[in-house]
Amino acid sequence: MKKYTIYGMGAALVDTEIQVQDTELDAMGVDKGLMTLVDESRQAELLAQLEGHLVKASHASGGSAGNSMIAAAQFGAPTFMSCKVADDADGAIYVQDLEQAGVAHSMAQRPAGTTGKCLVLISPDAERSMNTFLGISETLSVEQLDSGALADSEYLYIEGYLVTSDTGRAAAIRARELAEAAGVKTVLSFSDPGMVEFFREGLQAMIGTQLDLVFCNRDEALCWGDTDDLITAMERLKPVARHFVVTCGADGALAWDGDTLHEIPPHRVQAVDSNGAGDMFAGAFLYAIGRGEDYATAGRFASLAAGSVVARYGPRLPAADYPALRAEFFGD
Repeated sequence: MKKYTIYGMGAALVDTEIQVQDTELDAMGVDKGLMTLVDESRQAELLAQLEGHLVKASHASGGSAGNSMIAAAQFGAPTFMSCKVADDADGAIYVQDLEQAGVAHSMAQRPAGTTGKCLVLISPDAERSMNTFLGISETLSVEQLDSGALADSEYLYIEGYLVTSDTGRAAAIRARELAEAAGVKTVLSFSDPGMVEFFREGLQAMIGTQLDLVFCNRDEALCWGDTDDLITAMERLKPVARHFVVTCGADGALAWDGDTLHEIPPHRVQAVDSNGAGDMFAGAFLYAIGRGEDYATAGRFASLAAGSVVARYGPRLPAADYPALRAEFFGD
């Protein structure tokens, strides 16, 4: 038995989540539904324009892989997270959130600098638009890898956003190489259509020859396959992933287990905030297959978990909801 079910790596960010109107997104020049990298001054400019909203803002640790590791840990899977935060107030918040969720890490010593921040703007249709200042997480490198913890894990989970950083991309490639050498299953999330469109070569380097599992949404799959036909796109995923999951929002998901394509029905809710939905899906899915469930079962559980987080504001659920969902679905 391995010590950890999942070893995750990605950008550590503290989210500020604010509800806005579409007209405000237009006025601020924010691309709706996408993750946009910004510098600290641009993020400050946006916050200044949203000053009247700040009394309603919610703050929480975020980052795609971090959200997924917290979800998996809360459901009951031992997890480890490699990321980088600074010795500042936001860094302390991030580490505290990991520890409260039971996620192991190696950030006892934190360097000087600024912890990354993500301004998440939530539209009335529940769509999230992210403006991310990576801060010190942009310098995540091979130095943040814990080869012992990685070798003692069942799965390596890499956040696709790392492709935007030269050192982060190199760390992801090295982690994948270490995982392959140690017999650890390799998993990647495409993370955002922009990562596929503008950083394809870097993503291919992170993928290597072939991964065990890829998570993507419909738009990312179509972009990767350079097609407007989802069936064609999935055929073009197979050379780079032995297994994959394509999430399709309110239409559910499709999960390829290497032999069969499973149609995963959606868990229908009144959506208010899509921030963290894909992260929750990935964390719940990895928890389920880590406990030995098949892809169809894991997909249904992940759909339930993602639907639950979409029905409330924020990228995660209250701590008590995770064991309750697990008991509701699995009976344990």
